[in-house]
Amino acid sequence: EAALRAVFPRDPELFADAFPVRRRFRFCGRSLRIVQRHGPGLGTAGAVWEAALFLCRFLEQQRFDLRGRSVIELGAGTGIVGIVAALLGGDVTITDQPVALEQIRENVGLNFLAGNGWGVPRVRALRWGLDHGSFPEGGFGVVLGSDIVYDPSLFAPLLRTLQHLCGPPSLALLSVPVRGGDRGSSYFFSHMVPPHFTVQLLQREPQHDIEIY
Repeated sequence: EAALRAVFPRDPELFADAFPVRRRFRFCGRSLRIVQRHGPGLGTAGAVWEAALFLCRFLEQQRFDLRGRSVIELGAGTGIVGIVAALLGGDVTITDQPVALEQIRENVGLNFLAGNGWGVPRVRALRWGLDHGSFPEGGFGVVLGSDIVYDPSLFAPLLRTLQHLCGPPSLALLSVPVRGGDRGSSYFFSHMVPPHFTVQLLQREPQHDIEIY
């Protein structure tokens, strides 16, 4: 037993990248299969967070018609928001750091089969403030993001990316847990975004203190 403990780490999450958690979620009349790799390889990108589910429910309940609209998801993690957007008819590009793309592609593959009638989302790397030049300026009608406004050091590159991707008719929907105090998410939406975008609080989920702007 002592020899086994010396060989195998005690923390089972260290194996979670190789043996992921598989969950099912129901949206748009479909049972979605989502892989989550909770190990150290992906960090926070490996899980479906409540803010993502809140945004998925919002899109479904508001009956967003995304048919014919170009949609991009930022910081997608598992890709569940982009997958739901594709089920609502969007021409969807799902993006995140390069390390997260394999998980996103796996989840897209699990939920979009050839000939099922929905357009398969594209999966691409997008590091805020660095890679957005490889995407068309003002080229997306809808920009989606969940739980991506959490690190103040990333607020400026995220804003630059939003400015690049959005044109005058674009709509950005961000689902955000309220955190960070006066310099956190509230500062981003009250001070940084208004000079460039019209900001409106659309819905609040008090149980988990999540807001959609």
